[in-house]
Amino acid sequence: MLVLIIWVMGAALLLINIFLRTRILRLEARLKELSNPKEQLAFLRQQASKKEKIAAIKALRKQYPEISLIEANRLWQQI
Repeated sequence: MLVLIIWVMGAALLLINIFLRTRILRLEARLKELSNPKEQLAFLRQQASKKEKIAAIKALRKQYPEISLIEANRLWQQI
């Protein structure tokens, strides 16, 4: 009986985890849709004039947390 209760609780936690993970992925995708790459590039250009590459990319990622390091590096290469 105890094993069945533990198994049911584990299955419930797994379903909750899957539900929350898909919700997070949908929210991240929506956030990327709302972000403007031209605005991000303009911010990076402004930072590049003041700072070196690493500091500018850190400032960009602080301003736009949805940007990954790879995406920030690609934006830097566009400058």
